[in-house]
Amino acid sequence: MIKENVPELAPKTWYGMPAYAKDGRVVCFFQPADKFKARYPTLGFNDPANLDEGNMWPTSCALTKLTAADEAKIVELAKKAVS
Repeated sequence: MIKENVPELAPKTWYGMPAYAKDGRVVCFFQPADKFKARYPTLGFNDPANLDEGNMWPTSCALTKLTAADEAKIVELAKKAVS
């Protein structure tokens, strides 16, 4: 969904995980739960992401289920990250 909606980001493999980069720098990535024996998968954002909001903002989100509303939020965050 990121590839289809945020053309500024290019798909990339990052430490064996699916990721998206701008100008060669990873902006966001998906961390599968089983890779780290975690309870839930995670969508994360790195420093190049322009998500700064005040003095504190989240850099990762847990995903337990993916709904249409969740997909829209992910696309919104990815667009904001490259704005």
